[in-house]
Amino acid sequence: MLTKISLLQQGVNEILFPHVCEVCGDHLPSANKFICESCLTTRFEVCFFSKSMFNPEVMLPEGIDFLYTMWKFDKGGYIQELLHNLKYNHLKGVGTDLGYQLGRMIIEYTPLNKESDILITPVPLHAKKERVRGFNQARAIGEGMQKYTGYTLLDHGKVVRTKNTKTQTGFSLKKRNENIQNAFSVVQNTNFIGKNCLIVDDVFTTGATTFELAKTMLDAGVKNIAIASVACA
Repeated sequence: MLTKISLLQQGVNEILFPHVCEVCGDHLPSANKFICESCLTTRFEVCFFSKSMFNPEVMLPEGIDFLYTMWKFDKGGYIQELLHNLKYNHLKGVGTDLGYQLGRMIIEYTPLNKESDILITPVPLHAKKERVRGFNQARAIGEGMQKYTGYTLLDHGKVVRTKNTKTQTGFSLKKRNENIQNAFSVVQNTNFIGKNCLIVDDVFTTGATTFELAKTMLDAGVKNIAIASVACA
């Protein structure tokens, strides 16, 4: 009887509060999904850089194997709205869906495969900012990537943001680098020696943040580093 009541309630909820794609508004068959397969695979403009697909605008510091950015950022468009909802409207599931697609594209377009020994390393938020926001959007993306790739997700708190930086928006490259300098730290007794890390963030702009984190990881003994983001601005 309880099962029938639950099914009835579920049916009523589907009618009154249909679960729809955050982009196109089409019905989604699963309450655990936020973006439909069609939007994930056809809606956005693909944009990726690596050593095999060189872009003269992105100079990778020594020690970074490649940079992969999935889509071109669309100011005022769907991607900006998705990332805004992820960060400020607590739609963590959006991050998981984006990360799942990012993992899929990394396996298809980069030297990595599902057998690679990779440590997914989300760019950490400062503790104060994470308490206000409720979660780290880069970690939500990393969780989605883990689901598709099977890579290990770095435990929360192993790498921390010790400097509560101002937003980088509107800063020059020089100012961004000064703002983010020495912002990260590896927790004592955490062993990164010989590890292969994939740094993950939502948007890649100038690289100031991810490059600074990469420097911290390399200083801690990481062997190889790559960077991946949902979008490139």
